[in-house]
Amino acid sequence: QVQLVESGGGLVQAGGSLRLSCAASGSIGSVNRMGWYRQAPGKQRELVALIRSGETANYADSVKGRFTISRDNAKNTVYLQMNSLKPEDTAVYLCNQAGYSNFRDPDHDVPFEFDAWGRGTQVTVSS
Repeated sequence: QVQLVESGGGLVQAGGSLRLSCAASGSIGSVNRMGWYRQAPGKQRELVALIRSGETANYADSVKGRFTISRDNAKNTVYLQMNSLKPEDTAVYLCNQAGYSNFRDPDHDVPFEFDAWGRGTQVTVSS
């Protein structure tokens, strides 16, 4: 089982910055996909930024040029640097990591997959 713990959220004025972190722990063999999503009250969850192994990062149009996603593979941690924050960035930010467990399915001799979510961290941007 894989657990994710997010940190770094808080209250910031418009134009300010925050850095979110998401650390994974548990039965992790490899992490292939790391991403940040957000959900504002009354709105659907939306992708903010995504990074896959060996690929460049993808960003929502609304955050391009302001947010940067990065990863530390040795620590199974993904970060989201958020600059020039706007009130419309206010939301609960959730981390997602997916990959393979270090346990193998004995019937098929392949590693188990995991797709884990954190509980979220609140980001509030005041005008």
